[in-house]
Amino acid sequence: MQISLNTSTRKRVVAGVALVLAVVYLALCGSLFVAWWFGRRPELTSLQRAVRFDSGDADYHNHLGRYYELAARDPATAVKHYSAAVALNPHSARFWFDLASAYQVLGDTANQAMAQARALAAGPTSPDVAWEAANLYLVQGENEKALREFRIVLDNDNSLTAAAVQFCWRIKPDIDVLLNDVVPPRSEAYLALLDLLAAKQQKDAASDPELSQRELAATEKVWSALIQSNQPFEKRHAWEYFSYLIREKDVDEAVLVWRQAVARFGLASYLPSSANLVVNSHFTLAVLNAGLDWRYQKQPGVEVTLDRKEGYEGSPSVQINFDGPGIDDAGIVQLVPVQPGATYDFSAYYKTTDLQGAGGPHLTIQDMYDPKLIYYDSDEMKDADYWQPVEGEFTAGADCKLVVLHVRRLPAGSPIRGKLWVDDFRLTRK
Repeated sequence: MQISLNTSTRKRVVAGVALVLAVVYLALCGSLFVAWWFGRRPELTSLQRAVRFDSGDADYHNHLGRYYELAARDPATAVKHYSAAVALNPHSARFWFDLASAYQVLGDTANQAMAQARALAAGPTSPDVAWEAANLYLVQGENEKALREFRIVLDNDNSLTAAAVQFCWRIKPDIDVLLNDVVPPRSEAYLALLDLLAAKQQKDAASDPELSQRELAATEKVWSALIQSNQPFEKRHAWEYFSYLIREKDVDEAVLVWRQAVARFGLASYLPSSANLVVNSHFTLAVLNAGLDWRYQKQPGVEVTLDRKEGYEGSPSVQINFDGPGIDDAGIVQLVPVQPGATYDFSAYYKTTDLQGAGGPHLTIQDMYDPKLIYYDSDEMKDADYWQPVEGEFTAGADCKLVVLHVRRLPAGSPIRGKLWVDDFRLTRK
């Protein structure tokens, strides 16, 4: 139906109605803007004005409630404003948790439990909601309920994983219970727990050796769970855990971790074998600088490079350039697992160019945990324009499970200059 505006009276009426609506709309917009402006300010009067200008906004009521709870220390008044917020928006878990917190301060456990239940119902699988609930349960001493909520956090939020794992261990320092009932089969959760236990074990090693050993055993269970989960994770975590086990002299477990890690990452060529316990003995593989492969640490006056042209029998070799005083080690080493009391044959090849200085480099094999126990020390590797062999045998100590193969300089004090190539390492049990 069309309304005719062909008279001046009708035109004035329509214009008047439009003007009134425009004024009302502008007043409403202005009121909302003023409320927004006051709502951004932390002062009590500003928050009260925000509620006055826009009483239907639950956020303003909640902000005012938080002011009374946290700044004014008036939880009773805070409850009134929190209640107004949840009445306007009953689907906000945040509002219900704030209300529960105020009831807790008042000692009103019945209403606190009601508000917590409404918060969980508003966001049952939200990690933020679960985090708030877990912390409230902790304050109340309801540890089992707290663990249940931390499980939701660990399932859904990587940013809170480390903190949640710390709380879980503090509540229940039982690795079997945590792995079975709390920690989800996710690599982020396992790795956070592994880091926590390793740090605690090293901290407790001096003050409580028994507790330290339990924590070390717990790390092994976490690692096993991580491997069995088939969850993806970065290689560096495996290398770091291997190094940690070596530092703690848990050689058997370290070797197992290395075998599992190289299998997981498709690096089976880096495993020692009965035919040769030295890994990557011809340097045909990339140097991992980790685990049971070659490791290199820069030393003053020494430069180590891979030479693909000058290797023994055509294979690549390691070229070591010496140029300086005080050199006692080339910086390239390999850790080799051995059997206590077993006898081994060792051999390698070397050549040199213009190697000058008093004292020359040696190939040395010594105990990982007692450097004074040197099982093998070659003659000086000097004056060899073509590839020369070094060989010998040694018997590991009665408690020795790990030896270090490296290039060292004897004596270390005088200057040395020139080049050394080493290649074709071989270590076998007799």
